[in-house]
Amino acid sequence: MRGGEVAFAVLGLPLGVLGGVYAVAVLYAGALLSLTVLGLPFVAAALAGARGIGGLHRRLVGRLLGEQVAAPSPLARPSGPLARGLAVLTDPVAWRALLYLLLRLPLGVLGFLAAVGLPLSSVWLAGFPFWVRLLEPGPRTVDWLDVAGLPVGLAVLAAVPAALRALSRANRALARALLGPARSQQRVRELENARITLLADGTDRLRRLERDLHDGTQAQLVALAITLSLADDALGDPAASGPGADAGADLGRLRALVDRARGQTDDTITGLRRLTRGIHPVALDAGLAEALPGLTATSPVPVALRLDLRERPAEVIERAVYFCAAELLTNVAKHSGAQAVELTASAGDGSVRLMVRDDGHGGAAVGAGTGLAGLAERLAAVDGVLRVDSPRGGPTVVTAELPSRL
Repeated sequence: MRGGEVAFAVLGLPLGVLGGVYAVAVLYAGALLSLTVLGLPFVAAALAGARGIGGLHRRLVGRLLGEQVAAPSPLARPSGPLARGLAVLTDPVAWRALLYLLLRLPLGVLGFLAAVGLPLSSVWLAGFPFWVRLLEPGPRTVDWLDVAGLPVGLAVLAAVPAALRALSRANRALARALLGPARSQQRVRELENARITLLADGTDRLRRLERDLHDGTQAQLVALAITLSLADDALGDPAASGPGADAGADLGRLRALVDRARGQTDDTITGLRRLTRGIHPVALDAGLAEALPGLTATSPVPVALRLDLRERPAEVIERAVYFCAAELLTNVAKHSGAQAVELTASAGDGSVRLMVRDDGHGGAAVGAGTGLAGLAERLAAVDGVLRVDSPRGGPTVVTAELPSRL
C-alpha cells in the first residue's frame, strides 16, 4: 500500500461528490433547458468544463496512482460560434469525461470508506470492551462481542491494504478507459507514430547503406582498380617478356597482383552480399521456415528452434519477424550471458507469434539500452506488440505478436 493510494482514496470522496454533482447537474439542467435556446449553449459549456475537469483527474491519477494516461487530442477550434459549439457537443472526449465523473462518485465513496472507515471500524472493534464500559459504566458481563472484538478488528485492519489496492486498480482502469484519447483518436495517433517510425527507420537504413557503400565497397573497388593498374603496368613492362631472373621476378610480381585482385574481388562480393542481406534477406524468399533455421545457425549462443508455421504471413510481416528474431538473438549474445536460447515461432489463425527465451541473468527492459524500445516501435508500425518478462536472475522471455496481414 503506497501513500499515493491512501491520499487518492481520502481525496476521492470530496472530488467524487463534486464531480458527480457536476455531472448530474449538467444532465438534469441540460434536459430541462433542451427545449429552450439556452439548452445547447449550456450543454456545450458544461461539456467543455467536463473536459477540463477530466484533465485534472487524469493528472491526479498520474501523480498519486502512477497511471500515466495519454492526454487526448486538443479540441478542434473551427471558425464561427456555431461550428465551435457543434465541435464541443460532438466531442467524444468531453462526453467520456462526463461519464467518468458519474462513475467516479461510487468509487470515491468506497475509497474513502476503505481508507478511513475501515481503520476506524477496526479501532472500534478491537477496543469494543473498553468503549462499551466507557459509555456504560457499571458492572457488565463478558459476552461474545468482548471476545471476538479484538480478532475481528485486527482482521478488518489487515483487509485495508487489499481493499485500497483493489480500488486503486479500479480507478486506474476507469481513468484509462474514459480519460484518455477516444479509440479513433488513439488509432490515428498510433498510425502517425508508426509512419514517423517507418520514415525514420527507412532514412537510417539508407544512410547506413550509403555509408557502407562509400566506406566499404567503394574503397574496395578503388583498391581493386589500383591493383589491376599495377598488373597492367607489369604486363606492359618490356622486361616481363625478356629472359632471365628479371622476367621470373616480374612474373612472380604479376602473379601476386592477380592473387591480390582476386582476394579484393571476393571481399567486395562478400560486402555487397552483406548489404543486400540487410535490405532483404535472400533466405526470406522461401519464407520463415527456411530463413529462421539459417539465422539461428549463425548465433554464437546455441539455439533450440521450434516452428509451427501453418500459414505464410505477408512479406512485410515476415521481414519484421525475421529482423525481430535477429535483433533479439544479438541482444542475447551481447547482454544476457546466456548459455542456451529457445526460439519459438508460430503462424496461424491470422496471427504470428515469436518467442525468444534465454537462461541469462535477466533484467532486460524496454528502454534499458538493449534496443528493445526501437524494436517495439518498429513492431508497432505493423500493428505488432512486444512483451518483455525478465526478472533479475532470469530467465528472460521476449514475445512478439503480429497480425499475419495488414
